[in-house]
Amino acid sequence: MGKNVEKKWETASGLPVEALYSAPPPVAPAKPGDYPYTRGIHETMYRGRLWTMRQYAGFGSAEEANRRYRYLLQQGTTGLSVAFDLPTQMGRDSDHRLALGEVGKVGVAISSLDDMRTLLRDIPLDKVSISMTINATAAILLGMLLVVAEERGLAWNVLNGTIQNDVLKEYIARGTYIFPPRPALKIITDIFEFCTNQVPQWNTISISGYHIREAGSTAVEELAFTFANAIAYVQAAIDRGLIVDDFAPRLAFFFNCHNDFLEEIAKFRAARRIWAKLMRERFKAKNSKSWMLRFHTQTAGSSLTAQQPLNNIVRTTIQAMAAVLGGTQSLHTNSYDEALGLPTEESATVALRTQQIIAHESQIPAAVDPFGGSYLIEAWTDRLEQEVAARLEKIDSMGGMLRAIEVGYPQQEIENSAYRYQQRVESKEQIVVGVNEFVSKAENPTTLLSIDPEIERSQVARLVTYRASRDGKTRDMALSSLEAIARGGGNVMPGIIAALRAKATLGEISDTLRGCFGEYQGS
Repeated sequence: MGKNVEKKWETASGLPVEALYSAPPPVAPAKPGDYPYTRGIHETMYRGRLWTMRQYAGFGSAEEANRRYRYLLQQGTTGLSVAFDLPTQMGRDSDHRLALGEVGKVGVAISSLDDMRTLLRDIPLDKVSISMTINATAAILLGMLLVVAEERGLAWNVLNGTIQNDVLKEYIARGTYIFPPRPALKIITDIFEFCTNQVPQWNTISISGYHIREAGSTAVEELAFTFANAIAYVQAAIDRGLIVDDFAPRLAFFFNCHNDFLEEIAKFRAARRIWAKLMRERFKAKNSKSWMLRFHTQTAGSSLTAQQPLNNIVRTTIQAMAAVLGGTQSLHTNSYDEALGLPTEESATVALRTQQIIAHESQIPAAVDPFGGSYLIEAWTDRLEQEVAARLEKIDSMGGMLRAIEVGYPQQEIENSAYRYQQRVESKEQIVVGVNEFVSKAENPTTLLSIDPEIERSQVARLVTYRASRDGKTRDMALSSLEAIARGGGNVMPGIIAALRAKATLGEISDTLRGCFGEYQGS
C-alpha cells in the first residue's frame, strides 16, 4: 500500500503547526493577576465576574436605535456598543449632499445634541457602560454624551464607558478619517488630557486591531500594528507632558477573534504579555494598572458568509469560546445574518444567547486560563510574542508608526496577507464551508432587516427644526471660539462642549476643525 502523504499544516498567520507538542516549553511562573499577566489580568477571572456581554448595535434613527438598546438590556446585555452611520463617522450632518442615501444605513444617524438625547433616552448612564465605535468625530460624540449626562444631573466622574478614538488604524485599514494624521493624533491627546482631569472613569481610547484583521491581516500583524499604534498614542501623550500612570490605566484595546481557535487563544495570552512589558520596560510605568491589557473582543465579521448563513452561528460560537478561553474582558458576538444585512432582533438575540450559554452552561468560566500549561498553547504564545516583537522593531527602525503609515508599510503588509488568503480560498487550500466546498443549491431562508427611506427624510426634517430653534449669534460665537482654540494649539474639548451647548451640529463643528487642520486625502 502506498504511504500517506501528510498535509502541511499552518496557522492562519502562516506559522507551521507540528503534529505533536510533547516537550514542555518553559512556562512563566506568574499566576493570573500577576505581571506579565499571560494567564489573565485578574486572579479569579470569570470565577469572580463574567465578561461584559456588549452587543454592538445602531441603525436608522436615534429613536429606533434606542428601542433596540432597551430591548437588548431586557434580554440580558450588560453593556451597550453604539454603531454610527457613515455621515456621522465622517463629520457630515444628515442633510449634507455627501450623506444622501447613507443616513442610518450602517449605524445610527447623530447630527445634533437632540439626536443624542433621543439615543440615550431611559438608558441609565451611571449604571450602563456605553461604548461608542467612533474615531474621527470621537471628541464630538463624547462631548454630546457628557452634555446629556450633565442635563440629567449626573457628575462626569460617575460615567463609565469607552470611545474607540483610534484614528491611526483608519489610515491603514478602514478609511473613516477626516484630518491628517498629526492633527488627528493631537485631538486624541486632547481627549486623554481632558478625561484624565474631568471624566476619570472613561476609557479614552479603544486601540483597535479588529479592523486591521477585518482588512485581511494575520493574527501576528493584528497585534503588531495595534501595539505600534498604541506606542504612538502613549508617546504623544508623554510628549504633551502627561504622566504615563495618569492616563495609561484608562487605555483599552479591541481585538478580533477569528476561526483559528488555538492560535486565537495564544494570541490573547501573548498580547497581555507584550503590553505589560511595553508599559513597564519601554514607558517606565510604575502603576500595575498601567501594565494590564484590558480588551474587548468581537467575533470576526469577515468570516461570515452569505451562503448558508446559519453556519455562521457555529463560526461565531467557536470564535466566542476562543475569546473567553483567551481571557477577554468584554465580548460582542456577531449575528448570523450580517453578511446579508443589518441584524434582526431574532439574530441579535441568538448572538447574545450564544454568550449566555458559554457563560452559564459550558463551565468554561470555572477555571482560570484553562489552556495554560498546554504544550502547544505555551509554545504558540511564546512564538507570537517573538513574531510581534520583530515587526515592532522594524516599525521602530522606520521612525515609528506615523512614519510607517506615511510610507504605506502596514497598508501593504495587510494587502499582501489578504491576497494570499484569497488565493488559498480559490485554490481550495483553505476550505470555507458552503462557499468553495459543501455547497448547497438551496440556501437557508433568512428574513432581512431593511431601512425605511423615510428615516432619512425624517432625520433631515428634525435637523432643520433643530437649527431653526437656536440663537445663530450664540452658535457663531461658540464656533469662532473653538476655531481660535484649535489654531492656537489649545485643548479642543472644552470648545467642542461649549459649541454643543450653543446647539452647533456635528457637521458644523467638524467643518470648523477642517478649516483649521485640513482634510486628509488618502492614496
